[in-house]
Amino acid sequence: MAGLINFEDEKEVKQFLDNLGVEYSFQCYSEKDPEGCQRLADYLEGVKKNYESTAKVLKHNCETYGHAESCYKLGAYHVTGKGGVTSCLKTAYSCFLRSCNAGGKKSIDACHNVGLLAHDGRAMEGEPDLTAARQYYEKACDGGFAPSCFNLSALYIEGNSKGLAPDMTQALKYADRACELGHVWGCANASRMYKLGDGTAKDEKKAEELKNRAKQLHGLEKEKQLKFGE
Repeated sequence: MAGLINFEDEKEVKQFLDNLGVEYSFQCYSEKDPEGCQRLADYLEGVKKNYESTAKVLKHNCETYGHAESCYKLGAYHVTGKGGVTSCLKTAYSCFLRSCNAGGKKSIDACHNVGLLAHDGRAMEGEPDLTAARQYYEKACDGGFAPSCFNLSALYIEGNSKGLAPDMTQALKYADRACELGHVWGCANASRMYKLGDGTAKDEKKAEELKNRAKQLHGLEKEKQLKFGE
C-alpha cells in the first residue's frame, strides 16, 4: 500500500526519520508550536542522540514558551551537565520550578525535584529551605506522587530547629497517603506509628494490615526485579 514505510529497508527508514526531523523543526521554529519543539527535542535526543542540539531546543522551548516538559528535561540536563550545558543545581532548580508551576506533563515530577533540592540545600546557598520543600512536596503529593508524600512524612517526624516542629499526626497522614499510592516504606512507617500510637491511638489491627501491605509491595518489587533480570 502506498504511504507505508518498509521498515526492513534501511534507506527508506533513514529517509523517513530525516523527514520527521525536518517536520518537527518546521513546527518548532516556523509554526512556533511548543509541542512541535518538544517533539523535535525528543527526536534529537532519542533518534539522533545529539544531546547538545537537544539541550538548545529544550532551552528555547522552556525560555520562550515555558513548556513544562522541556523545562523539566532542561533541569535534568543541568543536574548532570548533559548536552554541554553548565552543571548547576541552582539553574536546575529554576527549571524544575518553572515546570512545576506551568502544570502539564512532568510538572508533578518537577515539583518533587524542587522539594528535593530545597530539602537538600545545595541549590539554596547551602542552606536547606524546609518551608519550600514542604510546599512543593505537598503539591507533588496532592498530584499523586508517592515519594513526595513519604518525604513529607519524614519531614514531620524529624522536625527542624528552624521552625518546623515535629508533628506525628501530619507524619501519619502522609505516611498513610504514601502507602495508598504504593510506597512500601510509607506502609512500613504507618504500620509502626499505629502500633506505637504515634500521631494516633494505638491500633494493632491497622498496624498489621499496613505491615502486610508493605510485605505485599516489597514482594511485588522483588518480582519485578527478577523479571527484569531474566
